[in-house]
Parts: sequence; structure tokens; C-alpha cells
Amino acid sequence: MHQICKNLTGALVGAALLINLNANAQVAPKPAAELPKSWHLMDLNTDGYFGISLNQAYQFVKGKKSKPVVVATIDSGIDTAQADLKPVLWINTKEIPGNGIDDDKNGYVDDIHGWDFLGGPGGKCDFTETTEEVREYNRLKGKYENLTSAPAGSEKEFAYWEKVKLTRTETVNKSSEELKQLQPILNALMASSGYVKRALNLKSDGTFKKSDLAKITTANDTVTQSKNVWTSVFEQEGGDETNAKIINDLSEYLQKLNNDVNPDLDARKRIVGDDPNMQDGKPYGNNILKFADAEHGTGVAGLIGAVRNNKYGIDGVASNVRIMAIKAVPNGDEYDKDIANAIRYAVDNGARVINMSFGKKLSPHKAWVDAAFKYAADKNVLLVQAAGNDNQDVDVKPQFPNDTFEDGSVTDLDNVISVGASAARKDAELAGSFSNYGKKNVDVFAPGVKVTSVNMDAEFNTADGTSFASPITAGVAALILEYYPNLSAKQVKQAILGSATPLTGMMVLKPGSKTDKVDFTTLSKTGGIVNAYKALVLASKMTPEAGK
Repeated sequence: MHQICKNLTGALVGAALLINLNANAQVAPKPAAELPKSWHLMDLNTDGYFGISLNQAYQFVKGKKSKPVVVATIDSGIDTAQADLKPVLWINTKEIPGNGIDDDKNGYVDDIHGWDFLGGPGGKCDFTETTEEVREYNRLKGKYENLTSAPAGSEKEFAYWEKVKLTRTETVNKSSEELKQLQPILNALMASSGYVKRALNLKSDGTFKKSDLAKITTANDTVTQSKNVWTSVFEQEGGDETNAKIINDLSEYLQKLNNDVNPDLDARKRIVGDDPNMQDGKPYGNNILKFADAEHGTGVAGLIGAVRNNKYGIDGVASNVRIMAIKAVPNGDEYDKDIANAIRYAVDNGARVINMSFGKKLSPHKAWVDAAFKYAADKNVLLVQAAGNDNQDVDVKPQFPNDTFEDGSVTDLDNVISVGASAARKDAELAGSFSNYGKKNVDVFAPGVKVTSVNMDAEFNTADGTSFASPITAGVAALILEYYPNLSAKQVKQAILGSATPLTGMMVLKPGSKTDKVDFTTLSKTGGIVNAYKALVLASKMTPEAGK
């Protein structure tokens, strides 16, 4: 599942409270100070925001020549027409576009900018899925549902079934509760949106932003109430969102929750046509990368390499990248088969860095993904992954995929970086309240709270998530390789981790708590935050190219 923001639910609960208040007693919340759109690139000492010091990084390499670096994003796809991304898309020059032939004989027909492992015949895509625990529960229940102990020879699978059953119960209960809570809120947002539109003289399909609310001057109680509801939501969400975007995001989230409670278990077979529990080597998928759910992958790609200094969109971290888009993550949990194949596709087609902003609670075919991780390591490819958004200690409760291998052969790969999410200011809320953490299994933190990137169709998106911290870190990795291309994946990881200064003594709210404080250094292996400038300086000392 995408490691997307979880702040929307909190915002809407706040909105629900406003909806339920007496209209005459409502007071709009005090506006939070707006963050600069590019705070994640800024420098703490110069700008006052705990970004990655990117300007200083570019000053350090000024005058040096860079080489292009291919970065793969395994995600929800990409808007290939996005003006800030189109010039930096990877192009498979061995394929002739649109001829319906696998010109380079790699098993993928017309894979010009990447591949869609969720695609099927007729241009379809299985982009709405359920969670892994729901799929696994339904796969195994016929075999074990009525048993209280393991049949002889099936002890391992029965123990797994017990874990699946428990996890599925937790997920379905939580999704059912959220559906009950959020469906009325969606209804209220749609209704109040209508009142605001009428007050602003907008058409039924018109949209409004936070700045538009100031134009409403009527004393009508219902309109005032609606205005206050949207003020609350916009203040929680930050950035420059539209009402339509917020309603659409909530609708998608409700769709995902509903697919946990009332799962469509035949979508994969019906749309893609393969067996996700069989790694048979047969080709599947299609080459269509933009579907309705491509927002997440578009934002991730933008943070890595959106065209810099073009006075449009945002500036990506890396200035000379080619984004290879691989669609393998639905609205729901990804399949292990797709992730394993996506990693191998990226490696085989020249990616030096792979960003993975997704994760889930179970991994039924972890051995396939472990083998793909090892394949990337053997081919000197760096994997950068989001730590997850469940505010939990992944040393205790692991998230998948991870580099603790099922067969016990590996517990910490040299080519894997796991990234938690940090906020803009050096204060008690520096660690993202949603971010996973772990002294052993999370390597470093990077900006991931109220980060802005490009969206589909020339829009912007400001969101929370380790999903955003990961590509910012992948962008730093790419930047290092642009200027020091002879470094190994292991050296790039060392440069990023070794330059993240431990914030010893910095007491922060523990993710998930509003009262408990911990030393920031207890939340990750480095105890620090990614810094592009310091990483480049350290990288420059690892190579004979230093000083050139």
C-alpha cells in the first residue's frame, strides 16, 4: 500500500466536530503558519527549516559535470504528460513506440517509459485492491477455518494462518469503524461544498481553495457553518488543495476500506489474468502508466527529479535523472510477485536507484522479494524505501518488504535504506507523528510532513508520509551518483547515513503519542536527518574523482 498521508482522517474528524456544533457557536480555528512550498530543500541555519540543504549541495558541486542517472519508482504509475516530469522520463531507446512488438526481446511490449504490472488486456488496470491479510485469509480459510490445531506436516502454514486470521480481524474491524465514521463526513463535505460553491457563484463542477473562503461575506448560518467546516479541513491539510481533491482523496480511501470489508477477490484474475501466487516467468501487464490513481507515483517522481529552475511546478532534488516509472502498487496492498518482478525490471533496464514508497503487514512470498533485493545488491543498485506510516516500532512489528531475509541469510543489506519522516521545524514535533521508527530497521529520517510535490494534470499536492521522505532521499542518492558515478550502492548508502548528524539530546514526541517524549536518536540507526550537502561532501572523499 502507498505510504500515503494519514492526516486527512484527523482533519475530517475535526470537521465533523464543527459540523455537529451549533452554527451560532462556531469559531474558525486559528490558521497555522503556512510552510514554504520548498521547505524540504532548505537549510536549517540559513532558512530556519529542517530541510536537506540542497542549495548548499549545488554550490558544492558548482562547475563539476554531472552524468545522467536512471531512478526507478515502483509506485502507482505516473502522469507522463506532466510538464515538470515529461522531460526527465526514462526512454527505452531499444523499443519502437506503439508498434505492438517487443523489439528489445525483454518480455515487455512497447515499454517506452516503464511497465504496469497491474495492467491487463484492453488497457485495463487492477488499481483497486484489498489488503494482503484479507487476500490470504480467503486463500487459506477453506483449509484451516474449522481446525483448532495444526495437521501433521502443516505446522508452519497453520501458524501463519493464525497470524493471518488475527491481522485480518484487526484490519476489518478498523476499516469497518472508519467507514462508519468517515462516510457521514464525506456526505457532509459534499453538502457543505455545495453551499460554498453557491456562495461563490461557482458552477456545480467548480472548485475552491482556502483563499476563496475569504470572499464569502454572507451571514447565513448554513453558509457560515459550511465555510467553517472547509476552513478547518484546509487548515489541517495545508498547501493549496481544492475541495474536489480532498473529496476525491477521501472517496478513494473509503473505497479501499470497503474493499477490506467487502473484498473483490476476483479483480486480479479478471483484469490482469495471471496467478499472483505463481512465479512462472510468463509475461503479464501492459505499458499504460497513467490511470486515475497515478497521483501518488507522480508526486514521488516529482520530488526525485522534477525539472529544476523552470519556473513551473516544483524543483526536484536531482538535476540530471531519468525517471523509470513502474506501476505495481494499487490502492490497497501490492502483490509480492509484482514487487519482485518490478525490482528485476528496474535493475535489468539500467536503474541505479529504486524508490519504494509502499509497504504492508504480511508478505506471503517474501522469498521472491528477498531474492529480488539480493539481485539488486549483486547488480550494485540502491533500494530506498519508506519506513511506513503506522507510528510503530518496526524493530518489534516488522513492515514488508524489508531486508531481514526469510532464510536468515541477511539482516541488513548494504544497498537498502529505510527512511522515516521528519517535520519542518527543530522542535518537539520534529518526528512525523505518523512515522514508523526503529533503532535497528529505520536508517534515517528525511522531510515527510506537509511536503509539496507536483500532481497529475498540472496540479500540486501537499501531504504527509514516509512516501515523500523516501523519494527525497532517493533524489539525494541520485545526486551523489550524478557527480560521483563510480561509487557503489554501498558507498552511496554510507555517504547518506554517515552525513546524517545524530541529534543527540533532541527530545521529540514519540510518533503516535501526544505526551511521551524520546531522544530523536532512538528512532533510527543514524539518529539524524538526510542532508544533501553533507552527503556530497562525504561522497567526494570516497572516490578518486575528488577535487576534479
